[in-house]
Amino acid sequence: MVKKKLFNILKILAIIASIIAFVAVIAYLTPLIIKLNTKDGQLQFKEKINNLGVVGFVMLVALQIAQILFIVIPGEPLEILAGMCYGGLWGTIFILVSVFVTSYIIIFLVKKYGKGYIYHFFKKDKIDKIENSKFFKNQRKMEIILTILYIIPGTPKDLLTYVCGLLPMSTLKLVIISTIARIPSIVSSTIAGGNLVEGDWKISILIYAITFAITFLFIFIIKKVDKNKIIEDATNSLK
Repeated sequence: MVKKKLFNILKILAIIASIIAFVAVIAYLTPLIIKLNTKDGQLQFKEKINNLGVVGFVMLVALQIAQILFIVIPGEPLEILAGMCYGGLWGTIFILVSVFVTSYIIIFLVKKYGKGYIYHFFKKDKIDKIENSKFFKNQRKMEIILTILYIIPGTPKDLLTYVCGLLPMSTLKLVIISTIARIPSIVSSTIAGGNLVEGDWKISILIYAITFAITFLFIFIIKKVDKNKIIEDATNSLK
């Protein structure tokens, strides 16, 4: 009981610190983000990022880890921010590496300590509902279903990462699936962020428009193929 209370206190403190850090970063960069449509604004933004150096990198790493571990910060703004700070390519690499490492830690801890560990973050009835879904009972197609769930926009991917630890699959395989399946979303956000710094607002909007169109088509196809409503049932249980 004492350990549980201590864990909850540490979790609350970590969440508060993460939110403060995120707000501080946004407040620090907002005046420059507003000026990104000008050449001077773009140069000032890059100079600020360069001046942050290792401190800025560590702060972004900490925010990314907190986003996945505690699920208090939306993932997409951080992906855009990574693209703005390090460009589309390095921003994508940065996010993918941090997602891989954090996902491995989460899944490893869930497999080691079981559902009791997840209950620190989510309500028991929520986890029970997911375990009773068609997704958990379909062992044969579990890898395919899991990949699709990660690709579909709107599914709580961080909750899904915790649930992954309960699946009868190796930790490494689960981490690889959870990382690779996020690539389309991460790439579109980091490239959009990189183009924002260059002042290419139209390209950023175009990237999101194309992503939305592909996503809509993907969901439409899934609904047609998902005759047994396994994906739909899994998605509903996660929400």
